This record gives sequence, C-alpha cells and structure tokens, in this order.
Amino acid sequence: MPRQKFKTLTEQMFYILLCLDSECCGMDIMDKVPLLSGGRVRVGSGTLYNLLEQFLAAGLIAETRALGRRRSYVLTRAGREALAAEYARLRAQLEDHDRVMGKGDAR
Repeated sequence: MPRQKFKTLTEQMFYILLCLDSECCGMDIMDKVPLLSGGRVRVGSGTLYNLLEQFLAAGLIAETRALGRRRSYVLTRAGREALAAEYARLRAQLEDHDRVMGKGDAR
C-alpha cells in the first residue's frame, strides 16, 4: 500500500510549515529554518520551491502575495492540522522512548 502523501513529514517539511505560521516568502523560509532548528536543518532552494508547490497543490499552504517572482505563503487550516499531527506523532515517539528506555536513564 503506498504511503499517504504528507501523513508524516521530513524535518525539512516540518520546519517549512512551521515557518509559515506567519506569512513568509521563500527567502524568509530559507533564513528561518536554520534559526528555528539551531542550525541542524537547512533547505536548499530547489527542495524548498518543490515542496512549496506540493504543499500548495495539497492545500496545506496558500499563496498570499506575488510581487514579481517573490511569492509569500501562509499555512491553511489543513496545514496547521498536518503540522499538529506530526507534532503528536513525534511526541508519541518520545513517550515510547522514555517508557522503554527509562526517562533520563543513562544506560
């Protein structure tokens, strides 16, 4: 059975959507992702614009402005739901880890 698109998100997808809690253009997103992730995650322009097009097509984001080639985007309700579902999935993984490995247990 094929994986449902955007049921789970990569780190890059997660941070791009997180940036779009407020209106941003592509360059803003490329600057914000490393800041939000402490430098752990970076998004190249090819990956970013490909994902933005996919997010648009899936209804996770909406285009808010277009000034020449500069386009701005914001999360839709579906995008917020996808982000919240990913957050819940990650929290469940952390809880499973803590349950199995013992919270704070340095084995």
